[in-house]
Amino acid sequence: MNPYLEKLQPYPFERLRALLAGVEHRDGLAHIPLSLGEPKHPPPDFVVKALMQEQQLAAQLATYPATKGTEALREAICGWLQRRFEVSVDPSSGVLPVYGTREALFSVAQALLSGHPGSRVAMPNPFYQIYEGAALLAGAEPVFINGAPSAGGADSLASLGEDVLGAIEMVYICSPGNPTGEIMSAQQMQNLIEAAHRYDFVIVSDECYAELYFDDRRPPPSLLSASKAMGNPAYARCLAFHSLSKRSNLPGLRSGFVAGDPNLIQQFLCYRTYHGCALTPHHQHVSALAWADDEHVAANRQLYRDKFAAVGPILEQQFSVEQPEAGFYHWLETPIDDQIFCQRLFSEQHITTMPGSFLARQSGSYNPGKNRVRLAWVAPMAQCIEAAERLVSFGRELSS
Repeated sequence: MNPYLEKLQPYPFERLRALLAGVEHRDGLAHIPLSLGEPKHPPPDFVVKALMQEQQLAAQLATYPATKGTEALREAICGWLQRRFEVSVDPSSGVLPVYGTREALFSVAQALLSGHPGSRVAMPNPFYQIYEGAALLAGAEPVFINGAPSAGGADSLASLGEDVLGAIEMVYICSPGNPTGEIMSAQQMQNLIEAAHRYDFVIVSDECYAELYFDDRRPPPSLLSASKAMGNPAYARCLAFHSLSKRSNLPGLRSGFVAGDPNLIQQFLCYRTYHGCALTPHHQHVSALAWADDEHVAANRQLYRDKFAAVGPILEQQFSVEQPEAGFYHWLETPIDDQIFCQRLFSEQHITTMPGSFLARQSGSYNPGKNRVRLAWVAPMAQCIEAAERLVSFGRELSS
């Protein structure tokens, strides 16, 4: 048995199931789930139609997939990176399709970390738990940077001390942040890149929410665009991860990519040829179609903007609401313990939310997710509005 498995903590949704076990709702309200960030908007029609082409699908199913991906897919990805971030990536050496970014955010640590005793991996706190599990199963110790994901720049790292900084081999960042929705600035990313060169570590940038933003004047930057702007056009020590799950409402396709430093991409490709998780041929084909089209992305982004415009004023009747800069979450402060809040909200209003303390770790003197809940506005508009109204009603009950 791998001894590192014993270090893994239960996944947030496993903890949520245990928290709600035995909690019942008796008033007959329809259940509204706000706990899981699973996009529910319709997938692009052209993707569905392409998957229904029988002869083409039959030929694709009779072919082993290329781990490196087809040339058409890699070129489509690089075309999108150029349009969206104005960065030039060589499709032959700077990009690698992956079987969903969750898988790749985990496996990149297995491929690139040394496994030496005492090695460290820094990450934001709260965070996506894959980062922690990836570090632990690669034999490294997680180092949590309290606060929003955008706090993961050089200033926060400097507070860790030279001994810790010297042991860090990888830093995970998430921008826009899950669960806070905060955007890391290009300057913060550049500070981090400078620290990566100074202390010899790799930056893994989770940018899966980069297309879901609210201000057209301030779209989230990429680690790659920040690298290019500071005179590092080869993206040394930088890897950016993107997905079609949120961008194109295709979570079931399990399709994403990693782009950046060609030397790191080559090492990751070598690992993946043994890992055996190549994106299937029919998924590669439709993924290329999705990356080549931007119209459906703008329409999807507007749907989330409309939801936040609808639910925000309702929630403000009872809660102190912080409008996120991007993503589809509200990171809501609770008037009571977040776990008790979730239990009572399920019992009294039949709404499932994620306790903030399940998305963070005790680090220093506190858990930065305590007395927060993550609300994922992925349900249809009518359900989102009803959920916001129920939350206000529940809040009033708590304060009465």
